[in-house]
This record gives sequence, structure tokens and C-alpha cells, in this order.
Amino acid sequence: RTRYPPNWVFSFHAHTFVSLILLVILTFTMRSTMTTVLTLALIPLAAAWAPIRASPLGRSSVVRHASGLSQDELKKMVGYKAVDDYVESGMLVGLGTGSTAAFAVERLGQLLKDGTLKDIKGIPTSVRTKEQAEELGIPLITLDEDSDIDVAIDGADDVDPDLNLVKGGGGALLREKMVEVCAKKFIVIVDESKLSKAGGLGPGFPIPVEITPFCAGHTQRLIGNLPSLAGCKPVLRLGSSSNNQPDGDEPAVTDNGNYIVDLFFDEPVKDAVKAASDLKNTVGVVDHGFFIGITTAVIIAGSDGISVKEAK
Repeated sequence: RTRYPPNWVFSFHAHTFVSLILLVILTFTMRSTMTTVLTLALIPLAAAWAPIRASPLGRSSVVRHASGLSQDELKKMVGYKAVDDYVESGMLVGLGTGSTAAFAVERLGQLLKDGTLKDIKGIPTSVRTKEQAEELGIPLITLDEDSDIDVAIDGADDVDPDLNLVKGGGGALLREKMVEVCAKKFIVIVDESKLSKAGGLGPGFPIPVEITPFCAGHTQRLIGNLPSLAGCKPVLRLGSSSNNQPDGDEPAVTDNGNYIVDLFFDEPVKDAVKAASDLKNTVGVVDHGFFIGITTAVIIAGSDGISVKEAK
């Protein structure tokens, strides 16, 4: 289907054409040497100006304009691109959770409404995504009805060079993982601030771990004592489960009725695969925010425009 450039790309061909006509008229009207010289000097400059501004949207155009965009605008760019590039009519789509994934859900709703996409079904990864999708008229089912997902689209809190992820800042890590491991393609959408600057997972974003409320303090201690997580500081999430900021006095409760412990690190986790396995094998842990080896591609928006990095 046709792709259209963002509305901040404008063509100046018409403006330049009119300017040239006026300059020529002025020359023959005034018939002065100075005017003629000035006109002849301005014509090539004006003609050269037009194609620069009106260049077709491509990598160079994105580079020129992306630098002035807000973080929300960058999120919208990658959210829309993921749907435009990876979703086709007839697909079953995993709908992620979070501020970036919300733009992908928004785009999916738009394309269904205008008829560009047809026969789409979605599987939401949280209550709030379910509510958004319903408002947009996206037909929804659950994994119980069909788990053969064509593509899942979601954001991430931290991305390492191997496209391993930390997810769960919004508290939906269990449902996100259940849906996204079932997808034939898992497309991750982020702005460049989510790319690991430490070379590994841990320091860039606390790693969430969903645990049972029963004896939560005991489970929190077990997690903190795991050798593969040496150096971590486990902190029980308080207030809202949808962010990892302490905005209340009571433990944050997920859509599944569980608690979340956030693991803070000063240094990258040495072996994320081992750490993920050890967490999963700890009694009392429901699941964790390590998403290892399931990413198909990451769409990144930043000051240099949009780039796509595919898994090797």
C-alpha cells in the first residue's frame, strides 16, 4: 500500500516557479541594467533552492527533520512504521503495552477504520491496551482462542547490542512475554534513548521481576542472593504498577494480581541468559523482564532519523 511522508515535509516547487516568473516580468518591465543583473543572479539560486527543499522523503530527509522532534513524536514515527511495514490484512497481531506501543495500536485502528487493513484480530498484553484497542474498534481475541500470532509489536525499556531486551517498566511483562514468544515476528519499537549505553543490560533500566504476593519479602531476598545477579539491589515496586517510580505506599499490583521487584544495577549483568534462567527457576518468581533471543527487528527513531536493526 502507498506510504506517505510525514506532514512536516513540504514541496516548494510551486513557490519557486512563481518567484521566477515575477523576476522575469520585473526584468522586462524595468529594463534597467541593475535589475537585469540582479535577476540573472537570483534565477540560478532560486532554481537550486527548490529541489533541495522538495527532495523525496528518504534517509537524508529524515535526518534533516528528525532532530527537532520530541520524544513522543519519535515514538509515533516508529509505532506507525512498524504497523505500515509489518502488518497485512488477515493477520493476528500481538498488541504491546506502553507509551510507544500505544502509537502502534493507534495506527492499527486508523488503518482498519479507513479500510487499508481488513480482517485483523489483536491480542492485547494488558488491560489498558485492551481498553485502547476496544475504543479504536480493533477486534480482539485471547491466546486461548488462537496463539498462532503473525506479528507482535511492542516497546522496550533497554536494548543491548544483541537485541536482547529489558521489558516490564509498565508492569505488563508476564502478559507481554506470553504473547510475544508466540509470534512469528516480534518487532520492537524504541527511540534511541532505549539503546544500552553500558554495553549490556542492567544499568540502563532496572530489571523487573514479577513475584507472588505470598512471602514477597522472602522471594525478594532469594533474588538478591542469586550469584548471577551479583551487585543488584532489589526494590519492591510501590504505588502504580505502570511505572517503576515510588508513587504510593502499598505494593504495586499487576494485572495478574502479583507484585514486582525492580533490580537496580551499577554494572551490566555479566550473563543475562544465566540470570534469566536462575530467576525463572526461583520459587516465588512468576516471570522476569529479560526478553532474550526473541527479537526479530528493532525500529529505532533518533536524531539521525529512523533505522532498523535486524537480529542476526
